[in-house]
Amino acid sequence: MARWLVISDNHGDRTILEQLRHQLAPDRVFHCGDSEMTVDDPWFQNTWVVRGNMDRDQRFPLTATPKVDGSQVLLVHGHHDAVNWDLTQLALHAQAEQAQAVFFGHTHELAVELVHGCLFLNPGSISQPRGEFRTLGGTCALVTVTAKNWQVQYYTRDGQPVRKLNFTFPRATQKG
Repeated sequence: MARWLVISDNHGDRTILEQLRHQLAPDRVFHCGDSEMTVDDPWFQNTWVVRGNMDRDQRFPLTATPKVDGSQVLLVHGHHDAVNWDLTQLALHAQAEQAQAVFFGHTHELAVELVHGCLFLNPGSISQPRGEFRTLGGTCALVTVTAKNWQVQYYTRDGQPVRKLNFTFPRATQKG
């Protein structure tokens, strides 16, 4: 079992990143871009991170495709995959990478679904939320990875779980 923190769109608010990493104590951390920080910031040590459309540091990669805890992950911001419109382009990208989990941001709206055995997750913006759940004041997601499931729990900026935003999806152990 592993706990993965997925966070996005903090837009320069470094303090919230430190607080949530400390409070939620994840095993792995994924940042979906628009940090507006520099790639050499110590917070990014032991973190997979990508460049968003508001990140000026060109040293951030546009995509990351780590194999983590036995799962192929695709990490993007989403602006190059047209996520504002639908997930078609992102799904094709995921298929090309043989991803079992896709983490993305950009829209500032949380979302999670399982499509053809692949987990698609947007943690929402931790600092500038939009959409149906904007009144929560910002969200991130903690994914508990087990041998059989993805357990997704959304958290607010103050590290509190949102009870109605708790989901379990079956996890494919091998993409084929």
